[in-house]
Formats: sequence, C-alpha cells, structure tokens
Amino acid sequence: MRQVLRVDPNAPLTNHSRRIRDTLEAGGVVAFPTDTYYGLGVNPFSEKGIRRIFEIKSRAYDKPLLVLIANEQQVNQFAKNRSQEADQLIQKFWPASLTLIFNAVSKLPDVLTANTGKVGIRLPKKEWTRRLIKTAGCALTATSANKKGGENTRTAEEVLNIFGSDIDLVIDPGPAPGGKVSTLVDTTFSPPTLLRHGAITQQEINSCLKNKHTLTSHNSNC
Repeated sequence: MRQVLRVDPNAPLTNHSRRIRDTLEAGGVVAFPTDTYYGLGVNPFSEKGIRRIFEIKSRAYDKPLLVLIANEQQVNQFAKNRSQEADQLIQKFWPASLTLIFNAVSKLPDVLTANTGKVGIRLPKKEWTRRLIKTAGCALTATSANKKGGENTRTAEEVLNIFGSDIDLVIDPGPAPGGKVSTLVDTTFSPPTLLRHGAITQQEINSCLKNKHTLTSHNSNC
C-alpha cells in the first residue's frame, strides 16, 4: 500500500476516511500539513501512538505534545476547569494559530502531558486541517514533523526524506504554507502566561484581556 495519500485540498476526504481511521486506530502515525508546517498526528488517547512519535522524533519525554481539534466543543474532551480568560481568548481568536494550555482531564495519557497535568490545544485556522480531524474521527496531535533540532518540513517529500517508513501514512494535499509558529499561552494561571511568541501578538492578546488582566510573559523553549 502506498505510504503517501495524495488528496485534492478542495475535495471531501470522505473516500479516504476508512484508511485514515484504520491507521490511527492501530496506533499508527500520520503526517499532515497544519497552519504552518507538516505535523505528526496520532490519536491523543493512544499511548502506543504517542510513544511512537517520541521514538521516531528522538523527542525527550519531558516535552508534552499539543492537540488539534476540529471545533470548540472538543475542548471539553481534554480540558477541565477552563478559566474566564481562556474563554475570552477562544471567542476572540479561534480558529487561529493560538495554542492554549489548560488543566488536563485525568484520562489523558501521562506521556501526552509529560506528567504536567496540563494539555495544549489549538483549533487550527486552516479549514482543510479541521476537515481532516473530522474525517479522522478524533483529535490529532500535531508536533512538528522533524527530528529533534531539525528544520520544519513543508512537503510530503521532506517528511519522507526524514522519517522514511517510520511514518505509516503521509496525507498530502500540497505544501504547507510555512510562516510563524503558533503563539503559546498558559491559561491555567491568572493572568495567563505567554510561553512562546508567534502568529498572534502579545498586544493582540492583551487587548482581548484588557477588561480582565494583562498577559504576563515567560520565556519557553516549547
């Protein structure tokens, strides 16, 4: 079976749903374009799949994986005790390149959260990526499709050059757009804490929260 699934970005993914779902249900790893670069996706509740990502990326287990969702309602599958500030940011910006960190529900695998008790979630701006998540039947992890310290990837060919047969399926609707990484904000603190600068600026976030709190900033290598 061909490892690369080439799809029309403007066509429904319905005809490919069985293959995508079967791969994920077996704990397989798929690669796909996100708002910026290609990412590696597994079912966030599959410990087998999560561990495979850490292995093939040579990623340290103390670094959690973020999750992409298809709609706002899916947040409740992963997060608990959402703050008012978190809801403000969701309503103002999502879908967008803004990853929000929440307190994680207890049923999430510890390896996903790196035993932090927190989970990063993003509703991607790219409509095609949201359609893929719906087709997959589950949220997807989206850590960058590269090795530790390596360059981000924009094409299916670049992903295959790095990982080869370690990837079970590369879903290829064309090149990823590149650009700035997502902004990362921890909403478990009040006021929320900026962990990584990105596509959504600190000024934009502060403006959203101005009636509540001002965002604090903290350097992070996430």
